[in-house]
Amino acid sequence: MTQGNGTEVAEFYLLGFGGQQEFQAGLLVVFLIVYTTSMMGNTGMILLINTDSRLQTPMYFFLQHLAFVDICYTSAITPKMLQNFIVENKSISYRGCLLQLLVYATFVTTDCYLLAAMAVDRYVAICKPLHYPIIMSRAVCIQLVAGSYLIGSINASVHTGFTFSLSFCKSNIINHFFCDAPPILTLSCSNIDINIMLIAFLVGFNLTFTVLVVIFSYIFILAAILKMSSAAGRRKTFSTCASHLTAVTIFYGALSYMYLQPPSERSQENMKVASVFYGTVIPMLNPLIYSLRNKEVKEAVKAIVKKFF
Repeated sequence: MTQGNGTEVAEFYLLGFGGQQEFQAGLLVVFLIVYTTSMMGNTGMILLINTDSRLQTPMYFFLQHLAFVDICYTSAITPKMLQNFIVENKSISYRGCLLQLLVYATFVTTDCYLLAAMAVDRYVAICKPLHYPIIMSRAVCIQLVAGSYLIGSINASVHTGFTFSLSFCKSNIINHFFCDAPPILTLSCSNIDINIMLIAFLVGFNLTFTVLVVIFSYIFILAAILKMSSAAGRRKTFSTCASHLTAVTIFYGALSYMYLQPPSERSQENMKVASVFYGTVIPMLNPLIYSLRNKEVKEAVKAIVKKFF
């Protein structure tokens, strides 16, 4: 640290899972497998959607962007976490920390809005099937995806700008395995009341708005399903939503636990576990969920396997 008008930090030190030194090798292997599986699964999903003509629909257009976003935000934090398992110097530069938070926050927020857009797509497909090609046109899908990325970028820029405009003088040790806003704020000697309110407002708004979009979409979907006279038709219709509903439940559940839990009830170790889950495990689960629970994806995979083997 260097003293000036305030205190400038040249680098931060990521404490990571400091209390589990004896498990470092095991954790490295586990997270390396999870990250590799995540990268292969999401990359494979993108390639599959782009090469199979049966998957050229709005639902899979959103899904390939969801896979891309998962790759981006897990890659923002996981490689550095893996590196810190095997090196003595667990430091990250000030600019590196800023960039990590910016990229991570951008794509996590984008993920929220993509999941909401996918819920709207399912609502239109089931409740307004005759108008589906018109309502969910290519232009509309592009606008929804572009809007998701734009909101993610704005949200992350505000978070990052306000966080790194603070002075840091208490310590440069971040009690986390990546640069997230809440543990960084604890190091500041500035007044962080505005930052805390900003996180609560922005995270609360993003989660509340997107969750409400999902909930209302599925209320209308459920109503449409219950009106169907055929039990087989109801099962088939609901099966088209099962993958998305599973992904939504896991993602929003972990994110809400991480950011909306009252500070008095937070345990930093529990926060790390939640961060690991939605930062590394969920990006691995998404391609598995959409491949194992989706008939069209399974058929596309079978066709590729049959073609090459």
